[in-house]
Amino acid sequence: MNQLELNLDPTRKLPFGCKVIDKEPKEVANPYSGETVLLEPDAIAVYDTIKGAELFEQYDLVRKGLDWFKEHEPKAYMVLLD
Repeated sequence: MNQLELNLDPTRKLPFGCKVIDKEPKEVANPYSGETVLLEPDAIAVYDTIKGAELFEQYDLVRKGLDWFKEHEPKAYMVLLD
């Protein structure tokens, strides 16, 4: 399945190789505040990769993902990652 089949914006190039699994937007909660945001499938994939990269101390991936969120999902960035 490609980005067009998922109805994703093709201008939102992913910051690194990650697999977009979800087909519909989903609410994601900040684990500390409980505040939620609705994320598109590509943003879910980037968010999940960021969280995994944090666990394995892969800070180059974390930085790329954070920069992508600041550009493409600024509200979600403020809720989930700031």
